[in-house]
Amino acid sequence: MTRLKLFIPIFLFLFMSIFLYFGLGNDPQDVPSALIGKALPQFELPTLDSDLQQLATDEDLIGKPFLMNIWATWCAACLIEHPYLYELSQKGVRIIGVNYKDDPSKAVTWLEDYKNPYELTVVDERGRLGFDLGVTGAPETFLVDATGQITYRHVGVVDEAVWQEHFSATFK
Repeated sequence: MTRLKLFIPIFLFLFMSIFLYFGLGNDPQDVPSALIGKALPQFELPTLDSDLQQLATDEDLIGKPFLMNIWATWCAACLIEHPYLYELSQKGVRIIGVNYKDDPSKAVTWLEDYKNPYELTVVDERGRLGFDLGVTGAPETFLVDATGQITYRHVGVVDEAVWQEHFSATFK
């Protein structure tokens, strides 16, 4: 029995190695979402461009496909993807912004400084819509079809490669 105890560290090492091998082999940006194929969560939130006086709902967005981009002024990666989102908006891609857990006054200034790619920006100060979407951080981008169904979720920066691989076919 004493000799068997000598092999316990080896078995633990093998077990942990197998666990790490399968865990590290996954793409961290390929995050499954329980909402794929389901309707956009219901919400009623203030819009950023109306001094928070006007409310927007999920129903207001239905009719044409769009990207729903979760962003914040405190998010460094959001600043990296922002010029590309602006470029897409100039090509006619409909982008809805969700200002996530942020100060609305800072968000207004940020959009003035870096140009506004969003057709509409809703303010999610408490993070409730983000919670309903399963957001783990910013940036995250959801592809929503014309009927309001979420068809894809991307965690991280949207750039040309991501656009071509996951989003462009919807907007042709």
